[in-house]
Amino acid sequence: MIAELTRRGETVAVAESLTGGLLAAALIAVPGASAVVNGGVVAYNTAIKHSVLGVDAALLAERGAVDPVVARQMADGVRTVLAVDGRAADYGLATTGVAGPDPQDGQPPGTVYLGIAAGADIRSLGLDLSGGRAAIRASTVDAALAAFWHDLQRRRRPE
Repeated sequence: MIAELTRRGETVAVAESLTGGLLAAALIAVPGASAVVNGGVVAYNTAIKHSVLGVDAALLAERGAVDPVVARQMADGVRTVLAVDGRAADYGLATTGVAGPDPQDGQPPGTVYLGIAAGADIRSLGLDLSGGRAAIRASTVDAALAAFWHDLQRRRRPE
């Protein structure tokens, strides 16, 4: 993934809630990641999703943070928030959901939404995960990396 972004000269920024930085850590574990990973925002508190990432406050009040539209807005917002030299990141990735053990916003543990933003293409992916808190968080990171890799392949540019 890092090699592919480097080859393309593209960048990624990450907005995380339930994963608390694990997704950014997985990306930057790869040597050379500093050339393509702009950074990450851990927006664990719902208010930060609005004040830092620009998620619509009315949406958060109405639906809560565990929502596919919230994931999309997080992914889109982080690209600009973590712009480098005035250039927004090419991709934004976001995680929001419930790791447990208790429900949140009326959603049971394991309810997770991923957001992926690239240009005007902003989408979300819902997950229904099982296991304990650590397993849900780890599975979310794995799913986010797999979804991002799939998206990169879908957008593959000729060499």
